[in-house]
Amino acid sequence: MNQLDIAFHRYSPRVLPRPTSLVSYFLTFGVTVLWLGLLSRAFAFHSLLAWSAGIVYVGYDTFLIVFITLTSFPLFFKNKKVTELNSTQNVSLGIIVPAFNEAPVLVRTLKSLINQSIPAQKIILADDGSSDHSSRVLKAFLQLEIPQLGQISAPSPLFPNIYWLRLPHAGKANTLNQTLPHLYTDLIMTVDADTRLDTEAIKETKIYFQHHAKVVAATGILTPQCYPSKKGKVLEFFQRYEYIRNFISRYSWMRVDSLLLISGALAVFKREALVSVGGFDPECLVEDYEVIHRLHRYSIEHQLPWQTAVMGRVHALTSSPSSLRSFLKQRRRWFAGFLQTQHWNRDMIGNPKFKLLGLIMMPIKTFDTHQPVYGLSAFALLVWYLLSHQLTLVVGILSIMLTKALFDSIYHLWSVLLYRRWTGLRHTSAFAFALMSSFLEPFSFQLLRHLGSSLGWVHFMTGQRQWGKELRRQS
Repeated sequence: MNQLDIAFHRYSPRVLPRPTSLVSYFLTFGVTVLWLGLLSRAFAFHSLLAWSAGIVYVGYDTFLIVFITLTSFPLFFKNKKVTELNSTQNVSLGIIVPAFNEAPVLVRTLKSLINQSIPAQKIILADDGSSDHSSRVLKAFLQLEIPQLGQISAPSPLFPNIYWLRLPHAGKANTLNQTLPHLYTDLIMTVDADTRLDTEAIKETKIYFQHHAKVVAATGILTPQCYPSKKGKVLEFFQRYEYIRNFISRYSWMRVDSLLLISGALAVFKREALVSVGGFDPECLVEDYEVIHRLHRYSIEHQLPWQTAVMGRVHALTSSPSSLRSFLKQRRRWFAGFLQTQHWNRDMIGNPKFKLLGLIMMPIKTFDTHQPVYGLSAFALLVWYLLSHQLTLVVGILSIMLTKALFDSIYHLWSVLLYRRWTGLRHTSAFAFALMSSFLEPFSFQLLRHLGSSLGWVHFMTGQRQWGKELRRQS
């Protein structure tokens, strides 16, 4: 057993479960009991109380929006001063690009890393046992002979900082873990094979870590890009504004030291911290999300001032699902992985030892486990009332939904304003389209998200561990 495995077995709550308090069990099961109680009202009342599940769903979402608005307000006054990189205190940065059957996008992604204004010290293309023509693509582009399985190549004669590591297929987390011993830079950046970095991404990452010494893990700003088909463009439209709101939300949770979501498509870790907690969990469907819980846990247990962050000036484009089937698969996996991680870390729920993370964020995440069920239930009840001609009740519900849509539209516009001031990105965030999405989402994209998440419950309960695969096409 190597150093990484020893650390993982010591600090993983999956391998070594921690005692769970009654408060945690009460909150975990209370969410289910509350949903069942609210749903029963649909058969006991003929007033708006019959739609109690929907009222709680709307109220909870409104509470989160108010919280995010208040905590993200400093972005409105964001200092636009450009900070330069202090070369005398420069940190080294290496990149891992895990790839499994990503032949159509490999060259495009590697070119975005080659064209950085400040190059990475080392880039490792970690081939996770691809069975497509990835080897031919890499051999031609890197001008290297195909390395033996389990071996890393010499540096590319064309790009001296790029190496090719061939591994047996074992999943993304295993691929990342097996690549770590080949990379000893201060910072480790993981970049998905379908993600293209802005030319200043490495420079801005180094600047951020130089000026935020306590940060041990961070993500950049991702803009989703779908295949340019009709379905793809519609999905891209909704996902683009979803991502904007999500990154504003992450900034808010960062401000209260409770940020748990660092996107693996573009994630940066201090190598020392990542190794200390044992790297990535191969059993988790969302290894990027799970490892952040372990980093927070380790920092509390060892009284370290570690923080996680989102870097507003580090930008990248990432491929997103371009069909309903692939979108539902993605959201199913994400949510199943979220449920895995929540279950393994249930001792943190309501635990004052973990400060605001335990007292606020983890209880909110507990309610989030049932949010899609609440949302779909509320919509199903509305349809039922409509079909059963309970028009008075339908009018009341639609009034609530219209009020909520108006409230959401203001929040959507506010989010775009903050996003522009924070990131400087304007071409991906039109105010008019943000307004349009706020009125269309409740009856379309939001239902799709909830459906995918509900399928994640099935995925989690049946113990499945397969990702599902997005079709890659050259764009």
